[in-house]
Amino acid sequence: MITTRRTLLKAGALGIGLAATPGLSLAARPRRTRVLLATNEPWGTYHAQPLLAEAKWRGWELVQVVPDLTQIKPGDPVTVATLNDVPQADLLVVNGAEDWPADVAKALKRLPMAASSLAYLNPVEAVRAKEFRRRLELVTAASPAESDVFAKYLGWNRRVRMVGSAQTDDLPDYKPQTDRVLVLTSVTHPDQTGNAAPGTQLLLDAAAKLEAAGKHIVVGLHPREDRTLWEQYEISALGSVPESATVECAVGIPGTVFPIVAAVGVPLVGCVDPKLQVPEYILSVCSSTIDAPEQAVDAIENAEPASRGAVFNAVGPIGGSARRLYSAWNTTIQTTRCNFTAATPTSTR
Repeated sequence: MITTRRTLLKAGALGIGLAATPGLSLAARPRRTRVLLATNEPWGTYHAQPLLAEAKWRGWELVQVVPDLTQIKPGDPVTVATLNDVPQADLLVVNGAEDWPADVAKALKRLPMAASSLAYLNPVEAVRAKEFRRRLELVTAASPAESDVFAKYLGWNRRVRMVGSAQTDDLPDYKPQTDRVLVLTSVTHPDQTGNAAPGTQLLLDAAAKLEAAGKHIVVGLHPREDRTLWEQYEISALGSVPESATVECAVGIPGTVFPIVAAVGVPLVGCVDPKLQVPEYILSVCSSTIDAPEQAVDAIENAEPASRGAVFNAVGPIGGSARRLYSAWNTTIQTTRCNFTAATPTSTR
């Protein structure tokens, strides 16, 4: 086709006319798909971080809804918003039914909802789950065992879609170094973001016994742990999962990271305080558990990796997990889009 000056003039006039017509601007572009996330730990952006790469690849935006910005550190890669300035979105995802996600669900009544398990919970129905359970279009969890626990926690009697854990999408190759032991902490002191787990003193004493036996201790800190408690040891700059690929064994307070470390191939020993409450599938990836520091050396020396079956039951399919999660979210968005419009808060805190 030959483009003439007259053709260009006509096209320009058409463009001006469209630009002057509401809803037909040539400059208008549909906004990116946006998902809002509200977590049981209100400022726990570490739950969102493993999901950012897939959002970027898809051209989506993942925004974590937080009570305020007081607990957000400078340079945090997770985009956050409060209920006072929450942007338009296509889906609200909660990872639990404690007060903060329940409050967010109440404020954003017009948004379709999904529940996606991103951290371990106990199989007891949450008090506020009933407030938004009927709104849930989708429920996801990492593994068979986590699916069962999450369903009980939500009081959910329909399908839970198993997607795996995004933290297993890029596992390091296991290359253990002799006598190197990873200590996996929990959280010693509760704060505004979340609760603590018992067992820190047991773990500290066990680490001391291991060091005295000639082991090199490297500590994988929980994001909310008190760093000063562990400064006598090397504190990993890599993070618990990457660091786990360098150690002969890991010992710690059983939690969400345990199945991920087990998936790397690392033998695990759990330090279990009598007051600790974790689902059985977390304990199932441990070679053994101890309740006294004197047991630590023998437990480490005799530790074996978890079986494939135990790892799958705890962490689900390995590889492509973020893709499966976003695909499930996308299906939910597409099937509800005809019935919902992007929502803004109906109330604010």
